[in-house]
Amino acid sequence: MQRLKKGNAMENLQVFSGSANRPLAEKIAACMGTTLGAIDIRHFPDGETFVKYSDNVRGADLFLVQPICKQPNEMFMELLIMIDAARRGSADRITAVLPYYGYARQDRKDQPRVPITAKLVANLLVAAGANRVLTMDLHAQQIQGFFDIPVDHLHAAPVMVKYLREMKLDKPLVVSPDTGGVKTAYAYSQMLGTGLAIVAKQRLGAAEVDAFSVVGDVDGCDVIMVDDMTTTCGTLCAAAKLLKSHGAKSVRAVVSHIPLTQVGIDRLRANDGLIEELITTDSIPLDETIAGLPSIKVLSVAPLLAEAITRIHNNQSVSSLFRLS
Repeated sequence: MQRLKKGNAMENLQVFSGSANRPLAEKIAACMGTTLGAIDIRHFPDGETFVKYSDNVRGADLFLVQPICKQPNEMFMELLIMIDAARRGSADRITAVLPYYGYARQDRKDQPRVPITAKLVANLLVAAGANRVLTMDLHAQQIQGFFDIPVDHLHAAPVMVKYLREMKLDKPLVVSPDTGGVKTAYAYSQMLGTGLAIVAKQRLGAAEVDAFSVVGDVDGCDVIMVDDMTTTCGTLCAAAKLLKSHGAKSVRAVVSHIPLTQVGIDRLRANDGLIEELITTDSIPLDETIAGLPSIKVLSVAPLLAEAITRIHNNQSVSSLFRLS
Protein backbone atom coordinates (compact mmCIF):
# COMPACT_ATOMS: atom_id res chain seq x y z
CA MET A 1 0.00 0.00 0.00
CA GLN A 2 1.47 3.32 -1.10
CA ARG A 3 1.29 6.17 1.37
CA LEU A 4 -0.68 9.08 -0.01
CA LYS A 5 1.17 12.25 -0.82
CA LYS A 6 1.46 15.16 1.56
CA GLY A 7 -1.43 17.55 1.45
CA ASN A 8 -3.87 14.71 0.82
CA ALA A 9 -6.53 14.30 3.53
CA MET A 10 -5.63 10.59 3.71
CA GLU A 11 -1.92 11.20 4.28
CA ASN A 12 -0.22 8.47 6.36
CA LEU A 13 -3.36 6.32 6.55
CA GLN A 14 -2.72 2.61 6.02
CA VAL A 15 -5.13 -0.32 6.17
CA PHE A 16 -3.93 -3.87 6.85
CA SER A 17 -5.84 -7.12 7.09
CA GLY A 18 -5.38 -10.17 9.22
CA SER A 19 -6.41 -13.66 8.10
CA ALA A 20 -9.96 -13.65 9.48
CA ASN A 21 -11.78 -11.73 6.71
CA ARG A 22 -9.49 -10.43 4.00
CA PRO A 23 -12.30 -10.09 1.39
CA LEU A 24 -14.04 -7.53 3.61
CA ALA A 25 -10.77 -5.65 4.20
CA GLU A 26 -10.16 -5.52 0.44
CA LYS A 27 -13.65 -4.07 -0.08
CA ILE A 28 -12.99 -1.46 2.61
CA ALA A 29 -9.74 -0.41 0.94
CA ALA A 30 -11.45 -0.27 -2.47
CA CYS A 31 -14.18 1.99 -1.05
CA MET A 32 -11.41 4.30 0.18
CA GLY A 33 -9.70 4.33 -3.21
CA THR A 34 -6.61 2.53 -2.01
CA THR A 35 -5.19 -0.98 -1.51
CA LEU A 36 -4.32 -3.02 1.54
CA GLY A 37 -0.86 -2.70 3.01
CA ALA A 38 1.55 -5.60 2.54
CA ILE A 39 1.92 -7.85 5.54
CA ASP A 40 3.48 -11.28 5.96
CA ILE A 41 1.51 -13.59 8.28
CA ARG A 42 2.89 -17.08 8.64
CA HIS A 43 2.65 -20.04 10.98
CA PHE A 44 5.64 -22.00 12.22
CA PRO A 45 5.48 -25.82 12.20
CA ASP A 46 4.60 -25.80 15.91
CA GLY A 47 1.58 -23.53 15.28
CA GLU A 48 3.05 -20.24 16.48
CA THR A 49 2.19 -17.10 14.48
CA PHE A 50 4.72 -14.78 12.83
CA VAL A 51 3.84 -11.28 11.58
CA LYS A 52 5.98 -8.81 9.64
CA TYR A 53 4.88 -5.58 7.97
CA SER A 54 6.41 -5.43 4.50
CA ASP A 55 5.49 -1.73 4.23
CA ASN A 56 7.04 0.97 6.37
CA VAL A 57 4.58 1.90 9.16
CA ARG A 58 6.67 4.50 11.02
CA GLY A 59 4.49 7.50 11.86
CA ALA A 60 1.45 5.96 10.13
CA ASP A 61 -2.19 5.95 11.18
CA LEU A 62 -2.87 2.22 11.04
CA PHE A 63 -6.22 0.44 10.80
CA LEU A 64 -6.00 -3.31 11.34
CA VAL A 65 -9.08 -5.22 10.12
CA GLN A 66 -9.64 -8.48 11.97
CA PRO A 67 -12.99 -9.84 13.20
CA ILE A 68 -12.63 -12.34 16.04
CA CYS A 69 -14.37 -15.26 14.35
CA LYS A 70 -14.09 -18.70 12.78
CA GLN A 71 -11.12 -19.73 14.92
CA PRO A 72 -11.52 -16.95 17.49
CA ASN A 73 -8.56 -17.86 19.68
CA GLU A 74 -6.15 -18.00 16.74
CA MET A 75 -7.57 -14.89 15.02
CA PHE A 76 -7.45 -12.88 18.23
CA MET A 77 -3.86 -13.88 18.98
CA GLU A 78 -2.94 -12.95 15.41
CA LEU A 79 -4.48 -9.51 15.93
CA LEU A 80 -2.54 -8.98 19.16
CA ILE A 81 0.70 -9.87 17.38
CA MET A 82 -0.18 -7.48 14.53
CA ILE A 83 -0.75 -4.68 17.04
CA ASP A 84 2.51 -5.40 18.85
CA ALA A 85 4.48 -5.48 15.59
CA ALA A 86 2.92 -2.16 14.54
CA ARG A 87 3.73 -0.56 17.88
CA ARG A 88 7.33 -1.73 17.71
CA GLY A 89 7.44 -0.44 14.13
CA SER A 90 6.72 3.07 15.48
CA ALA A 91 3.20 3.47 14.08
CA ASP A 92 1.72 6.76 15.24
CA ARG A 93 -1.75 5.38 16.02
CA ILE A 94 -3.17 1.87 15.88
CA THR A 95 -6.91 1.26 15.49
CA ALA A 96 -8.19 -2.30 15.84
CA VAL A 97 -11.11 -2.68 13.42
CA LEU A 98 -13.31 -5.50 14.73
CA PRO A 99 -16.37 -5.87 12.48
CA TYR A 100 -17.32 -8.73 14.79
CA TYR A 101 -16.26 -8.65 18.44
CA GLY A 102 -15.84 -12.26 19.51
CA TYR A 103 -16.48 -13.33 23.12
CA ALA A 104 -19.05 -10.52 23.46
CA ARG A 105 -21.62 -12.91 24.96
CA GLN A 106 -19.33 -13.46 27.94
CA ASP A 107 -19.91 -9.93 29.20
CA ARG A 108 -20.92 -10.52 32.83
CA LYS A 109 -20.50 -12.94 35.70
CA ASP A 110 -23.85 -14.71 35.73
CA GLN A 111 -22.75 -17.69 37.81
CA PRO A 112 -19.94 -18.49 40.26
CA ARG A 113 -16.35 -19.04 39.10
CA VAL A 114 -16.76 -17.89 35.50
CA PRO A 115 -14.75 -15.27 33.57
CA ILE A 116 -15.85 -12.00 31.99
CA THR A 117 -14.04 -12.78 28.76
CA ALA A 118 -15.31 -9.73 26.87
CA LYS A 119 -13.48 -7.59 29.42
CA LEU A 120 -10.34 -9.74 29.13
CA VAL A 121 -10.37 -9.22 25.35
CA ALA A 122 -10.53 -5.45 25.94
CA ASN A 123 -7.64 -5.58 28.42
CA LEU A 124 -5.46 -7.57 26.02
CA LEU A 125 -6.11 -5.23 23.08
CA VAL A 126 -5.03 -2.25 25.18
CA ALA A 127 -2.03 -4.11 26.62
CA ALA A 128 -0.86 -5.05 23.12
CA GLY A 129 -0.82 -1.38 22.12
CA ALA A 130 -4.15 -0.55 20.45
CA ASN A 131 -4.98 3.17 20.69
CA ARG A 132 -8.56 2.92 19.44
CA VAL A 133 -11.22 0.32 18.58
CA LEU A 134 -13.77 0.40 15.76
CA THR A 135 -16.45 -2.26 15.99
CA MET A 136 -20.03 -2.97 14.92
CA ASP A 137 -23.21 -4.17 16.63
CA LEU A 138 -21.79 -5.40 19.91
CA HIS A 139 -23.82 -8.11 21.61
CA ALA A 140 -23.84 -5.96 24.75
CA GLN A 141 -23.54 -2.18 24.60
CA GLN A 142 -21.74 -2.02 27.96
CA ILE A 143 -18.66 -3.65 26.41
CA GLN A 144 -17.68 -0.16 25.27
CA GLY A 145 -17.14 0.65 28.94
CA PHE A 146 -14.63 -2.19 29.28
CA PHE A 147 -12.09 -0.04 27.42
CA ASP A 148 -10.05 2.92 28.65
CA ILE A 149 -9.38 3.95 25.04
CA PRO A 150 -11.86 5.42 22.52
CA VAL A 151 -14.37 2.97 21.04
CA ASP A 152 -16.43 3.77 17.94
CA HIS A 153 -19.48 1.49 17.86
CA LEU A 154 -21.19 1.33 14.48
CA HIS A 155 -24.54 -0.23 13.62
CA ALA A 156 -25.45 -2.14 10.49
CA ALA A 157 -28.96 -0.66 10.67
CA PRO A 158 -28.49 1.92 7.87
CA VAL A 159 -27.43 -0.85 5.46
CA MET A 160 -30.23 -3.19 6.55
CA VAL A 161 -32.98 -0.56 6.54
CA LYS A 162 -32.08 0.60 3.02
CA TYR A 163 -32.49 -2.96 1.75
CA LEU A 164 -35.75 -3.52 3.65
CA ARG A 165 -37.27 -0.29 2.33
CA GLU A 166 -36.49 -1.37 -1.23
CA MET A 167 -38.50 -4.58 -0.66
CA LYS A 168 -41.74 -2.57 -0.25
CA LEU A 169 -43.44 -5.15 1.98
CA ASP A 170 -47.25 -4.91 2.22
CA LYS A 171 -47.60 -4.91 6.00
CA PRO A 172 -44.16 -4.85 7.65
CA LEU A 173 -43.83 -5.38 11.39
CA VAL A 174 -40.58 -5.45 13.37
CA VAL A 175 -40.30 -8.19 15.99
CA SER A 176 -37.68 -8.72 18.67
CA PRO A 177 -37.08 -12.49 19.01
CA ASP A 178 -36.26 -11.99 22.70
CA THR A 179 -36.69 -9.33 25.36
CA GLY A 180 -32.99 -8.46 25.34
CA GLY A 181 -33.15 -7.06 21.81
CA VAL A 182 -36.18 -4.80 22.28
CA LYS A 183 -34.18 -1.55 22.16
CA THR A 184 -32.59 -2.41 18.81
CA ALA A 185 -35.87 -3.71 17.39
CA TYR A 186 -37.61 -0.49 18.47
CA ALA A 187 -34.96 1.56 16.64
CA TYR A 188 -35.58 -0.48 13.47
CA SER A 189 -39.33 -0.01 13.82
CA GLN A 190 -38.84 3.76 14.11
CA MET A 191 -36.64 3.89 11.02
CA LEU A 192 -39.05 1.74 9.01
CA GLY A 193 -42.18 3.38 10.39
CA THR A 194 -43.70 0.10 11.58
CA GLY A 195 -45.18 -1.33 14.76
CA LEU A 196 -43.28 -3.51 17.22
CA ALA A 197 -43.93 -6.96 18.68
CA ILE A 198 -41.90 -9.15 21.02
CA VAL A 199 -41.36 -12.90 21.35
CA ALA A 200 -40.76 -14.03 24.91
CA LYS A 201 -38.53 -17.09 25.11
CA GLN A 202 -37.28 -19.67 27.54
CA ARG A 203 -33.81 -21.04 26.84
CA LEU A 204 -33.50 -24.75 27.56
CA GLY A 205 -29.80 -25.01 26.76
CA ALA A 206 -26.96 -23.55 24.70
CA ALA A 207 -28.45 -24.84 21.44
CA GLU A 208 -32.12 -25.34 22.34
CA VAL A 209 -34.68 -22.56 22.77
CA ASP A 210 -38.40 -22.88 23.45
CA ALA A 211 -40.26 -19.75 22.31
CA PHE A 212 -43.53 -19.55 24.17
CA SER A 213 -45.45 -16.28 23.75
CA VAL A 214 -45.94 -13.28 21.46
CA VAL A 215 -46.57 -9.76 22.75
CA GLY A 216 -48.37 -7.86 19.98
CA ASP A 217 -50.57 -8.64 16.97
CA VAL A 218 -48.71 -10.25 14.05
CA ASP A 219 -51.71 -11.58 12.13
CA GLY A 220 -51.33 -10.91 8.39
CA CYS A 221 -48.00 -9.09 8.86
CA ASP A 222 -44.71 -9.38 6.99
CA VAL A 223 -42.57 -9.91 10.07
CA ILE A 224 -38.99 -8.66 10.29
CA MET A 225 -37.13 -10.22 13.23
CA VAL A 226 -34.10 -8.23 14.37
CA ASP A 227 -31.13 -9.70 16.24
CA ASP A 228 -27.43 -8.94 16.56
CA MET A 229 -26.17 -12.48 16.01
CA THR A 230 -27.06 -16.15 15.75
CA THR A 231 -24.95 -19.31 15.87
CA THR A 232 -27.47 -22.16 16.01
CA CYS A 233 -30.59 -20.35 14.69
CA GLY A 234 -32.49 -21.84 17.64
CA THR A 235 -34.05 -18.56 18.74
CA LEU A 236 -34.90 -17.49 15.19
CA CYS A 237 -36.50 -20.78 14.12
CA ALA A 238 -38.48 -21.17 17.34
CA ALA A 239 -39.70 -17.59 17.08
CA ALA A 240 -40.56 -17.98 13.38
CA LYS A 241 -42.69 -21.07 14.07
CA LEU A 242 -44.55 -19.24 16.82
CA LEU A 243 -45.09 -16.13 14.71
CA LYS A 244 -46.50 -18.14 11.79
CA SER A 245 -48.79 -20.01 14.17
CA HIS A 246 -50.09 -16.59 15.21
CA GLY A 247 -50.92 -15.70 11.61
CA ALA A 248 -47.77 -13.98 10.32
CA LYS A 249 -47.92 -13.74 6.52
CA SER A 250 -44.14 -14.02 6.11
CA VAL A 251 -41.09 -14.05 8.37
CA ARG A 252 -37.70 -12.53 7.63
CA ALA A 253 -34.71 -12.16 9.93
CA VAL A 254 -32.19 -9.32 10.03
CA VAL A 255 -29.03 -10.48 11.83
CA SER A 256 -25.81 -8.45 11.87
CA HIS A 257 -23.46 -11.40 12.47
CA ILE A 258 -23.96 -15.11 11.73
CA PRO A 259 -21.05 -17.20 13.03
CA LEU A 260 -23.14 -20.27 12.17
CA THR A 261 -22.25 -23.67 13.55
CA GLN A 262 -23.13 -26.92 11.82
CA VAL A 263 -26.16 -27.13 14.11
CA GLY A 264 -27.33 -23.79 12.73
CA ILE A 265 -26.79 -24.84 9.11
CA ASP A 266 -28.67 -28.11 9.65
CA ARG A 267 -31.49 -26.28 11.39
CA LEU A 268 -31.90 -23.82 8.51
CA ARG A 269 -31.99 -26.68 6.00
CA ALA A 270 -34.46 -28.67 8.09
CA ASN A 271 -36.73 -25.61 8.33
CA ASP A 272 -36.37 -24.50 4.72
CA GLY A 273 -39.04 -21.92 3.91
CA LEU A 274 -39.82 -21.17 7.55
CA ILE A 275 -37.74 -17.99 7.35
CA GLU A 276 -38.20 -16.48 3.88
CA GLU A 277 -34.93 -14.57 4.06
CA LEU A 278 -32.06 -14.35 6.55
CA ILE A 279 -30.43 -10.98 5.90
CA THR A 280 -26.93 -10.54 7.28
CA THR A 281 -23.65 -8.71 6.66
CA ASP A 282 -20.16 -9.69 5.55
CA SER A 283 -18.68 -8.93 8.99
CA ILE A 284 -17.88 -12.64 9.15
CA PRO A 285 -16.82 -14.61 6.04
CA LEU A 286 -19.40 -17.24 5.17
CA ASP A 287 -18.47 -20.71 4.03
CA GLU A 288 -19.79 -21.72 0.62
CA THR A 289 -22.16 -24.16 2.32
CA ILE A 290 -23.73 -21.28 4.25
CA ALA A 291 -23.61 -18.61 1.54
CA GLY A 292 -25.20 -21.09 -0.84
CA LEU A 293 -28.35 -21.47 1.24
CA PRO A 294 -31.18 -19.85 -0.77
CA SER A 295 -32.60 -18.04 2.25
CA ILE A 296 -29.40 -16.11 3.08
CA LYS A 297 -28.83 -12.59 1.74
CA VAL A 298 -25.47 -10.96 2.50
CA LEU A 299 -25.14 -7.15 2.53
CA SER A 300 -21.72 -5.51 2.64
CA VAL A 301 -20.79 -3.14 5.46
CA ALA A 302 -17.52 -2.21 3.73
CA PRO A 303 -18.75 1.28 2.68
CA LEU A 304 -19.88 1.96 6.26
CA LEU A 305 -16.55 0.88 7.76
CA ALA A 306 -14.58 2.73 5.07
CA GLU A 307 -16.43 5.95 5.83
CA ALA A 308 -15.83 5.50 9.57
CA ILE A 309 -12.11 4.89 9.02
CA THR A 310 -11.84 7.98 6.83
CA ARG A 311 -13.61 10.15 9.40
CA ILE A 312 -11.53 8.84 12.28
CA HIS A 313 -8.34 9.52 10.35
CA ASN A 314 -9.47 13.08 9.56
CA ASN A 315 -10.64 13.69 13.15
CA GLN A 316 -14.22 14.14 11.97
CA SER A 317 -17.39 13.14 13.76
CA VAL A 318 -18.61 9.60 13.22
CA SER A 319 -21.73 9.93 15.37
CA SER A 320 -24.04 9.98 12.35
CA LEU A 321 -22.74 6.54 11.37
CA PHE A 322 -23.60 4.83 14.65
CA ARG A 323 -26.83 6.62 15.40
CA LEU A 324 -29.66 4.08 15.52
CA SER A 325 -32.53 6.44 14.93
